[in-house]
Amino acid sequence: MFGFYRVAAAVPKVRVAKVEYNVDHMIDLWKIAAEQNAAVVLFPELSVSSYSCGDLFFQGALHRAVERGLERLLAVSESCSTAAIVGAPIWFRGRLYNGALVLQKGEIRGVVPKIFVPEHKEYYEKRWFVGGEGIEGESVRLLGRDVPFGTDLLFTIGDDLIFGVEICEDLWSVVPPSSWQALAGATLLFNLSASDEIVGKSEYRESLVRTQSARCMAAYVYASCGMGESTTDVVFGGDVMIAENGTMLERGERFLDESQVIFADVDVERLRTMRLSEGSFADGEIRRFRQVALRDVPGIVQLNRFIDPHPFVPSGRGERTKRCREIFSIQAAALQKRLEHIGSKVCVLGISGGLDSTLALLATYRTFEIMRRDPKGIVCVTMPGFGTTGRTLENAVRLCEGLGVTLRHIDITDACMKHFEEIGHDPSEHTIVYENVQARERTQILMDLANELGGIVVGTGDLSESALGWSTYNGDHMSMYAINVGIPKTLIRYLVEWTAEVYPEISEVLHDILATPVSPELLPAKEGEIVQKTEEVVGPYELHDFFLYHMVKSGARPRKILFLAKTAFKGRYDESLIRKWLELFLRRFFSQQFKRSCMPDGPKVGTIALSPRGDWRMPSDADVEEWIRELKEGEE
Repeated sequence: MFGFYRVAAAVPKVRVAKVEYNVDHMIDLWKIAAEQNAAVVLFPELSVSSYSCGDLFFQGALHRAVERGLERLLAVSESCSTAAIVGAPIWFRGRLYNGALVLQKGEIRGVVPKIFVPEHKEYYEKRWFVGGEGIEGESVRLLGRDVPFGTDLLFTIGDDLIFGVEICEDLWSVVPPSSWQALAGATLLFNLSASDEIVGKSEYRESLVRTQSARCMAAYVYASCGMGESTTDVVFGGDVMIAENGTMLERGERFLDESQVIFADVDVERLRTMRLSEGSFADGEIRRFRQVALRDVPGIVQLNRFIDPHPFVPSGRGERTKRCREIFSIQAAALQKRLEHIGSKVCVLGISGGLDSTLALLATYRTFEIMRRDPKGIVCVTMPGFGTTGRTLENAVRLCEGLGVTLRHIDITDACMKHFEEIGHDPSEHTIVYENVQARERTQILMDLANELGGIVVGTGDLSESALGWSTYNGDHMSMYAINVGIPKTLIRYLVEWTAEVYPEISEVLHDILATPVSPELLPAKEGEIVQKTEEVVGPYELHDFFLYHMVKSGARPRKILFLAKTAFKGRYDESLIRKWLELFLRRFFSQQFKRSCMPDGPKVGTIALSPRGDWRMPSDADVEEWIRELKEGEE
């Protein structure tokens, strides 16, 4: 389903060296994973025997019991398409290895030995096990069959999923084996672990899992031994985690005196696409691996994953505060550098009483605070035209007065009427000419005023408008520095809300600006009310920001974006409406590239930017029809 695969991490109840008991609980969890259509379920290190057997690993009775346990697991696997990764001691050429066995459809598909065997502090595995470094191209005899054995094994599911396996200490090494597996194409990484619990270790362990998933641009599934292990000297808490590209998707509860299994749906297609466009992944060395194919692995019937409807917006109040402060710091640092470089003392902004110009003014004001400059050097211009309402004009004035900046009023109606006369346009015809004349008149005023004052025009346009091309070419499309260009509309709302707390003296007017419909105010108002509401024309910005994120960030194809949007906005927008606005987004995104090709300088703020000098380099005459065709393939 659009590159999603469900994976599971399980911690069974175990008793030390009581293999039959351990296998009973592993089978129960395996069946639960299969019922949930998991492609793979991961068990902890040496889960068949238990990890803490000590010198019992020298006993033939234990190894015979492990063989019987593996035979039972194989019997279960014959009728189970969900693959299981289990841990067991493995004999190979007279040596004992700590192994990870991949079981599926009645077969042991392969065995991966642990490479880094610890011999420090509470760990002394080298007393029993040999490290698997250098074992490649081998096979091991298990249960009467020859099974691929080595550190050079990767496992494939269909045409698009490759996964690798490492064991516990391997992750803690300087260069984890999973790094080489990822460079060879693995987007899904599994770790069977036996990590004991000491104060503070849980947080560090989580950071390892998250960081490795991010470094490898992969999903990382981790399962550690639980409380049934020996507590002679240490305690095992049964930590289970599933992370994807640095984000923790799911984490279990430690110190449970019962079995547990967690699930997450990982987006393999997204990971593969990101590897093409982000980081230096493609420059890494590729080692040779053998690939073992799994067959008839179950797929997802229904996605069980939270899809954030507002991917640009931080969740949680604490995270919001941190993120907003950082964004303002980026904007202020960018503008400060530009002002210092050109030696300008003045910033000129057009102020409409809308969200975008409000944020641009607040960021400029913060820059002047940092530079210890008089805010009177910020020259704000209100330029009422045919559609300007009393509410927005009053809010613009109140905002400027509250911040103590210089405020100027220049009515553009007479100038626009004169221009209509000069070009022969009937002002009763409210066409694109009628609208754009006003936008370009305002830009001309700002540019000329900046020249007069020896300043620069600070742009107000945002990332969402740039994506849609919702600006007048050489009108509000243009400025001398575009301070908002990296910020989408949905995030601007949160930034303005946050500044209402930072600057309480202007909080009342900021909240009224937030409550005002988004509008260019270019068409005449009716009874003093805004008639031209942007989101009624181009659609909800929350949808467009969602489309933009998934198209540019992960290269998602239109039908996948539609699927994700239906999941994220369930109960808010029906499929037909999402389709309508997605098609409009695609057509505008392609047709309006020419505006982005000559956009002014401005700082990148988040993971997505559309600057032709940086993140997004697209021909202005690229054709959108393949994207539209793909979207319509699944049309009901």
